[in-house]
Amino acid sequence: MNTTLLIAVIAYELVLIGGIAWWLTSRARRAAAQDGAFELASRTLPVAVVTPTMALTILGTAHILGIFELAWLMGGTALWFGLANAVAIAVVCLSTGRWMRRLRLTTVPELLEMMHGRNLRIIVSCVMAGTIFGILTLETQGIGIILASMTGWSIRNGAIVGGLLGVAYVIFAGMKEVGWINLVNAILMYVSLILATIYIAIGLPDGFGTVSEYYQTTDQAHMLTIFGPTELLLTFALGLFVAVNFSVPVSQFFVQVALSARSERVISRALWIAVPLNGLFGVFTVVLGMTAKALPEFNALGPKIAAPAMLVQLLPEWLASLLLASFLAAVISTFAMTCLGPATIFSMDLYKRLYNRDATERDTARVTRYAIVGLAVAAMAVATFLPPILASIGWLLSWMIPVMWLVFSGLFWRRSNTAAGLVVGVAWIVNMAWTFTPLPQALGAAQLPNAYVVLAVTIIVGTVANIAFRSAPPGYFRSPEYSARIAGS
Repeated sequence: MNTTLLIAVIAYELVLIGGIAWWLTSRARRAAAQDGAFELASRTLPVAVVTPTMALTILGTAHILGIFELAWLMGGTALWFGLANAVAIAVVCLSTGRWMRRLRLTTVPELLEMMHGRNLRIIVSCVMAGTIFGILTLETQGIGIILASMTGWSIRNGAIVGGLLGVAYVIFAGMKEVGWINLVNAILMYVSLILATIYIAIGLPDGFGTVSEYYQTTDQAHMLTIFGPTELLLTFALGLFVAVNFSVPVSQFFVQVALSARSERVISRALWIAVPLNGLFGVFTVVLGMTAKALPEFNALGPKIAAPAMLVQLLPEWLASLLLASFLAAVISTFAMTCLGPATIFSMDLYKRLYNRDATERDTARVTRYAIVGLAVAAMAVATFLPPILASIGWLLSWMIPVMWLVFSGLFWRRSNTAAGLVVGVAWIVNMAWTFTPLPQALGAAQLPNAYVVLAVTIIVGTVANIAFRSAPPGYFRSPEYSARIAGS
């Protein structure tokens, strides 16, 4: 166990989380209570906080350890996952995030109720919360892996310690706490990541030429380009691109960042920094993942541990501490948001909407905190019984693809409650059937990602149903209700 490294990383996290939590809670005690103070930071976050929070919210386990694993297996093709997330940020900044902030909503299911009624809101709330919880368990696994690489602990013990840090990241001041901690962590992460990549390149006999030579001499030259084998591009790269960009822009854990912004303009401005910050991160993680595989002493460790172990052993202690602290912070940031997102759904879409319509800000904040703790404990309990990270992400994100259709169709085309129910019902049944039955093998399409199938079914069923129920009200943005809501805001 590298005790000094462990102490340095944990101390950094505790000091940063504790200091910012104390600062924010002190300010909150002196300020008047505001609606959405815990869940949405009272909709006051400036661009300097929204930008790194958008970048870090989807820079979690999948983006760091997931790409480390995939770079080991498929090389540069793994970069497509990073590019997909960068595009998803742009979609939120240009469309869903801005629209929902304009309507002053708290959750994505709340938007669905405005267009399709209470029943759909409740159904989607339950499914979306479960889907985000699935992502939360992967983030918990990632925290465990990072701490295991530093300590020699089991992934389970690392997940427990990291999970406790993740709860502390959000429990004191909610969205505002996550945002301001991310501002500090983003600066540290990019500086340390660039320095680490340079340091490792200098330490190799022929720089990254050593890495290139390894892949060429082992008949793996296709891994040196992002345009790998056609089969990988069509199944993995494009499949994850579809899964991410037709789900993340309507997933509560990410849209909640935009809903906390001071204005629509803040969201638009965040686009120009958050997208390149997020996209470039994938380049560095792919390079480091491929380097770990090319070095014999780390190749023997396997894809989950090799890259973190390489960073611990090859970097000077101060730089390894900074880099692993920032990696841990990035994963904990996503852990915090994937706790806060479903917890907000629970408090606003279920508790307040169904059981206590008169709940105050204090009431909903208390329920949200209880839900955060419950979700975190459950995630820590199951984190070590998980499949490969990115394989799981593709399946989980496919559940939200029909919700993307409902949002765009309901805003711009037609608001048929029956059509909406058909879309989500059929799409979700197909997603389950494609995963847990022999249907793909029977059709000779076992390599076809869930995202392709669910997207195709969603578009076909949604289009036919909207045409069939043409007497339904027009899209919300073309309705008198929208005009009245904007006029009264």
